Amino acid sequence: MKTYYVYILQCSDSLTYAGVTNDITRRLEEHKSGLNKNCFTYKRRPLKLIFCQDFNDIEQAIYFEKKIKNWSAKKKYALANAEFDVLQILSEFRNATHSNYNPDKK
Repeated sequence: MKTYYVYILQCSDSLTYAGVTNDITRRLEEHKSGLNKNCFTYKRRPLKLIFCQDFNDIEQAIYFEKKIKNWSAKKKYALANAEFDVLQILSEFRNATHSNYNPDKK
């Protein structure tokens, strides 16, 4: 059974990068060495791995990666630091400020 990894990197400018791979060691080395000059992380090195979650199903890994790519940096840091209460608060806050949010609608 193959293992897939969803990871979050912290860049030198404190921005975050989320990705998915089937070889976390190789992928981190590619990011750190600057193998691809067009990559988001190329000019933001050095990089630090702040989160990594393994999956047995590529579909689930891709779904999760796409989900967290749209998250704010605060939410990504909360996930990386296992601050699940903060993560929930940030999620609720975003929902409450969303244009479709209407607490009176039932």
